[in-house]
Amino acid sequence: MALTIAGSDSSGGAGIVADLKTFEAHGVWGTAAITAVTAQNTLGVQAVEALSPEVIRAQIASVVSDLGVDAAKTGMLASAEVVEAVASTVAQLGVRPLVVDPVMVASTGGRLLDPDAVEAVTSLLLPLATVITPNLAEASVLAGFEVADRAGMERAARMLADLGPGVVLVKGGHLGGDASPDCLLVAGGEPVWLEGARLPADGAHGSGCVLAASICAELARGMEPADACLAAKRFVERAIEAGPALGDGVVPVDPGWARSQERLP
Repeated sequence: MALTIAGSDSSGGAGIVADLKTFEAHGVWGTAAITAVTAQNTLGVQAVEALSPEVIRAQIASVVSDLGVDAAKTGMLASAEVVEAVASTVAQLGVRPLVVDPVMVASTGGRLLDPDAVEAVTSLLLPLATVITPNLAEASVLAGFEVADRAGMERAARMLADLGPGVVLVKGGHLGGDASPDCLLVAGGEPVWLEGARLPADGAHGSGCVLAASICAELARGMEPADACLAAKRFVERAIEAGPALGDGVVPVDPGWARSQERLP
């Protein structure tokens, strides 16, 4: 049983919809607590409206009290008030393990987290996290300095690990120039670089959501956090490669790439 606490994406490429597709692809029953509703497509985000903290708390509590949760993830949290509500509810109900995808800006460019919510994320949510999955821009904001190369990724990962997460996975997909878009995994020991080929730049909408949801699903299935990150990276690479040519903007990833094959072992 996996729970996603995130916003909606009306185009179906990211957010709650992508998370539930990913859970299903892993053979895990998916549940959801919606934090915000967005009007968006492959071209961008046109509107955002956050739900009240009370309704968000009620959704989480409803799922936990009846169905139970083996692992959960957070995505778009929109505001400081929502972050505070999610953090306090998750802590009170003992929802663990927890994957935190610190979503700040959509791949299509729309802002999905208020600037004043960053402090709430670092002080309230990260201490509860089992795994955190920032991209370079998110790592820069959370660490307080620009992360633009491997050295910066290592420094930021260690700083974020000191805030509480047991595992930090910094995504390197936005490294510039000819740099390989490798991810950096820090799980209590020496940093480990997860190599990856540079995939077409027009197919990335929802990749961060799918990566975090895949980690969450593997944790729900009993996998260790570092191993779940490795498996999720392979999964999202296939999802990016399988992205359908939809819309006129950023091509979405396809977490259902395995639907024509046997379920994941």
